[in-house]
Amino acid sequence: METQLKKGDKAPGFSFKDQNGRQISLEELKGNKIILYFYPKDNTPGCTAEACSLRDGYDDLLNAGFVVVGVSPDSEKSHENFRRKYDLPFHLIADPEKKTIKKYGAWGEKKMYGKTYEGVKRTTFVISEDGIIEHVIPKVNTKDHAGQIMELYN
Repeated sequence: METQLKKGDKAPGFSFKDQNGRQISLEELKGNKIILYFYPKDNTPGCTAEACSLRDGYDDLLNAGFVVVGVSPDSEKSHENFRRKYDLPFHLIADPEKKTIKKYGAWGEKKMYGKTYEGVKRTTFVISEDGIIEHVIPKVNTKDHAGQIMELYN
């Protein structure tokens, strides 16, 4: 069930365990602005650059009222290792069945080196305090993703 979510839509609910096995849900995070970012795989160059950009800009994002949550099909164990290796201060959610990834339309056809395959489409959703999508970022600047998000609010 893929969707094409856009600005103004109600964000689909989610409830998953993070890298520590702690349950994280959209309902629990309401009252905060949420940066929900979908990425293909832990420890790959683009995903590492994106995560490190969000880490490096984390204080600015926190001061602006954001909570950061990353989602990929990787396991909780993979997330914990990725988080520890790069000192990531935010939640990483394991979605191996791709339920939330598909609900947010972040799964689909991709092309690399002339081959077509199905995979996670790197996409970020900024969700308001009351659960409404404020921004959809389909073209993520992996090297300065925190800055890219902050620019939307300046």
